[in-house]
Amino acid sequence: MAEQDPRHDLRAPGDNGEPWTTLPAWVYDHQELYELELEEIFYPGWHIVCHASDVPDSGSYMTFDLGIEHCLVVRGRDKELRAFHNVCRHRAHPLVSKKQGKCRGRLTCPYHGWTYGLDGELRIVPADESFPDMDKADYGLEPVELDTLFGFVFVRFRSGGPDLAPFAGIDPAQVAPYDLEDVKPIRKIWARPLAADWKNAMDNYQESYHVPAGHPGLNDLVDVPDSDDLKISEKRSARWSVGHYQSLLPEYPHLPSDLQRTWRLMSILPNMALDLYPDMMDFFQILPAGPGKCIIRSGAYALPDDRREAKAARWLNERINGQVQDEDNDLTLAVQRGLRSSSYNVGVLSTKEVWLKEFQDLIRAKVPVTRLEEAPEPGTMATLNAQLASL
Repeated sequence: MAEQDPRHDLRAPGDNGEPWTTLPAWVYDHQELYELELEEIFYPGWHIVCHASDVPDSGSYMTFDLGIEHCLVVRGRDKELRAFHNVCRHRAHPLVSKKQGKCRGRLTCPYHGWTYGLDGELRIVPADESFPDMDKADYGLEPVELDTLFGFVFVRFRSGGPDLAPFAGIDPAQVAPYDLEDVKPIRKIWARPLAADWKNAMDNYQESYHVPAGHPGLNDLVDVPDSDDLKISEKRSARWSVGHYQSLLPEYPHLPSDLQRTWRLMSILPNMALDLYPDMMDFFQILPAGPGKCIIRSGAYALPDDRREAKAARWLNERINGQVQDEDNDLTLAVQRGLRSSSYNVGVLSTKEVWLKEFQDLIRAKVPVTRLEEAPEPGTMATLNAQLASL
């Protein structure tokens, strides 16, 4: 077979006077592309692990997994947060197996008992005389880059890209009223598998065009869904959770009047969001778990507030968003099936899907092989992508 011209069928991501078109169907279930996305998008990118309040004490830790990489964030004796690969330097066993926990001043591998300080330094090697030429100073835990923003803890596995604040691209003035540094967790972080490609899931969360048909409860809750700031409708819904949330939501002294009844949704592309509500907030991220598979991960937080109506509002908020999540899962799974159909390759976008276009243009820019209408020949993906990136 003749060598494929890297410019053949290349879809320009910019406006060209033609309808906006989607990524082609093949990109949503392809092993080589999944591996390339990890290398080009995810390992160099920043990822939310938790809020600082999830690891409040010395020895508190939270783990985070992405592709072949596994790390833990731990608070040291000096109260500083550090991130390390969750891999013992002896024989590669994980140091901790729980998603969240607290260790007693040290990290001990359950395989052979190698023990590290909370600063990552190797402290104890059982039968250390059996390692006559080993210097413990050379076998501390491998660090992972860590930074914080608005009280949230982020890591990245490969350095060299933009710093965290430019990467997130969030105007601090937009989040300042919510006092995010001071929020506390109101539930444990959950992570749930979904048999859909991460881009399929993110496509769904980048547009509100589907809200009237796909989310009747959410559609009742807000006046106009096509906005980053969703205004809660003054018309009370007949739906139990939505109607009670609308009527019970109290005022919050720390918020200005225009945010008292507003849901502010803020994307951090390519795969995260902060959702800011009057009563609480959450983070949301989609992690690739293989071709055609992803993990949806979320944590929820609120400022301390013991008012009965505030507790009720948080409970109703989680109930409403839980229903929305179930609906989104059903929609995304159905789309994943449709993407495998011989009848579909490239779709067309509405002007109501401009944020979806922004997300897909980002994918095209970071992994230009996704501009091809057909999948490359097996074994050529990385080389062809490099050629396209150099054009």
